[in-house]
Amino acid sequence: MSESVRAFLLGPLLKSVSRSFYLTLRILPTGVRDPVALAYLLARAADTIADTSLIAPAQRLELLLALRARVNGAPDDGSLVRRLGDEVAAQQGQADEKLLLESLGGAFDVLAQLDPADRDAVREIVTTLTMGMEFDLRTFPDERSGELGSLATFDDLDRYTYLVAGCVGEFWTKMTYAHLPGTLEEAAGTMIGRGIRFGKALQMTNVLRDCGKDLRIGRCYLPQRMLERFALAPQALLEAGASLRARPLMFELVGKTLALYRDALAYTFAIPARSIRLRLACIWPIMIGLETLLLLVENDRWLDPACVSKVPRSRVYGIIARSLVTVVSTRALNAWAEGIIGRIEARIAGHAGVQARTA
Repeated sequence: MSESVRAFLLGPLLKSVSRSFYLTLRILPTGVRDPVALAYLLARAADTIADTSLIAPAQRLELLLALRARVNGAPDDGSLVRRLGDEVAAQQGQADEKLLLESLGGAFDVLAQLDPADRDAVREIVTTLTMGMEFDLRTFPDERSGELGSLATFDDLDRYTYLVAGCVGEFWTKMTYAHLPGTLEEAAGTMIGRGIRFGKALQMTNVLRDCGKDLRIGRCYLPQRMLERFALAPQALLEAGASLRARPLMFELVGKTLALYRDALAYTFAIPARSIRLRLACIWPIMIGLETLLLLVENDRWLDPACVSKVPRSRVYGIIARSLVTVVSTRALNAWAEGIIGRIEARIAGHAGVQARTA
């Protein structure tokens, strides 16, 4: 494979499909960047397969499992890439997603050229992530069926957040130890555990932010047992006024998510101030995630897909600018994060006080 193909895959193509995550990838140190970027591309291709609703879930699952097998070294004569082009790429409304699927042959070549330890790590993370996608396809009904499925318990949700995001924090941490020895001064077990909770924090934020949209494609990630405590059922979340009735549950889950973010902050502060790139790569998603939670707790229509709690691009740029000034100061970063957390907790506490007075 030519170097120009590799440069295209890990450059322009990656940028076109990774959106905001590309900001983080760009600032990673070189040794870490390539395996992380390749893992992202492969996982993004798998996610495109799993999310293509014009294809029946059983067919998506078959292709997803075939992709996983190919990543893990199963022989292939190119037929998988051709199938993905014919059956999945043709269904894509976005040109970038189509190009990604058509470029998988090159991504497999890059994977084969990684050193054995990095190749094994990429295979492991892509396998775990596709297990999360497989979980979705097996757990929830066809998006076009009009049916609604839900997770049963918080443990199910916790396991799901590991499969689709917590494992990324684990992978990220292992790559840091492998390529930047001496950077992380705390024990590997401690940092890996924090990395897992870091990823879970980000995914819990996504689950809560996207709840309204997911409900309308038949997926309720809010655990049924928790819903029952608030006299709610998954189908009731689609009704007018559901945002207000389900807000106490959302607040409870936000509280659990804030605890995960504090682990993410501990992870970040364990990175020496001299490792500016790594610190920035952590602080950006943390601050964007916390700002998202703040918008969420202030959103009286959080289950309405037309009122998604999304941090505007101008605010993202503001976070980046402020982080460049504060990145070397653990005290300043902590004060910034705790300020947002304090506002979120105050909003939740204020709502609880109102509820108590009106009960």
